Amino acid sequence: MKKFNQLFILGTSLLLSAAALTGCSGSSAMGATIPQTTASETTTPQTDAGLVAAETTGSGNRLNDILERGYIEIATEPYFAPNEFIDPTKSGDDAYVGSDIELANYIGESLGVEVRIKPMDFTSVLGSITTGKYDLAISALAYTPARAETMNLSKGYYFGDEDPQTAYGILVRKEDVDSIKSFNDLSDKVVVAQNGSLQEQFVQEQIPSYKKYNRVSSTNDGFLMVQTGKADVMVAALRMARLYLESNPDSNLVIVPNLYFKVDPETQGTRIGIPKGEDALTDRINEIIDEVVDQNLYNEWYDEYTEYAKSLGIIE
Repeated sequence: MKKFNQLFILGTSLLLSAAALTGCSGSSAMGATIPQTTASETTTPQTDAGLVAAETTGSGNRLNDILERGYIEIATEPYFAPNEFIDPTKSGDDAYVGSDIELANYIGESLGVEVRIKPMDFTSVLGSITTGKYDLAISALAYTPARAETMNLSKGYYFGDEDPQTAYGILVRKEDVDSIKSFNDLSDKVVVAQNGSLQEQFVQEQIPSYKKYNRVSSTNDGFLMVQTGKADVMVAALRMARLYLESNPDSNLVIVPNLYFKVDPETQGTRIGIPKGEDALTDRINEIIDEVVDQNLYNEWYDEYTEYAKSLGIIE
């Protein structure tokens, strides 16, 4: 089995052993060195702990709740390197690393509270916010209109260097690629996408017809379904598709060239999910995001953890 899948399985076992634990999410590397961000060393965010207003806790008062209890619970799907992934050299909560985890830690430091990472599949990440179970979802969330109706979404904090109009497409088996020139050619295909994702919205809005549509809980599951013939087309962020192909050169999969989904440029940027109606928390998170973006911190974390994931063999 390819290195990518071996580490995925190892990460899954780590997730199962760590899912019941709570505590601070560590950011130091054990067994490998993560380059230190200069801006992170010189920037100390102001904390909010101890400055809680004397208000009654309840609906719309989650920010006060967080500050009073002294910790913030953050949902994430830890299988999306370099944003969030499992470091096989670590154990417990320290195993969860990535640029999104650094952002979570920065938010915790800014608020003056402990960060508790809650790992789960992507569908559960979304559900944990729409039900108000956890405080934030930091898991490479994209904006969708449906998502915006069920949760507050922060400002964008990562925009990447890829043209959004060529960022999303489809992955198929090599023998099928020549027969697909447009999305109209998918009427006899089994299409798969991650449940609750922006890609699922593309399936619903931009593919005229298909034989069947299957939802999966992770992008890796979707790639494997196409690879094993259980599906014909995976709708994906092409950055992740390229990483999968690099890690699995014998997968017999290929990206269909020059075929992209249309993206609304005003909705670009990776966001944080926040329970609906928690406007004070949303405003504070947006203030912290402004600090992160102004200092280019997230881009630095992203680059650092890209290299670190490569050093672990999680991506190539």
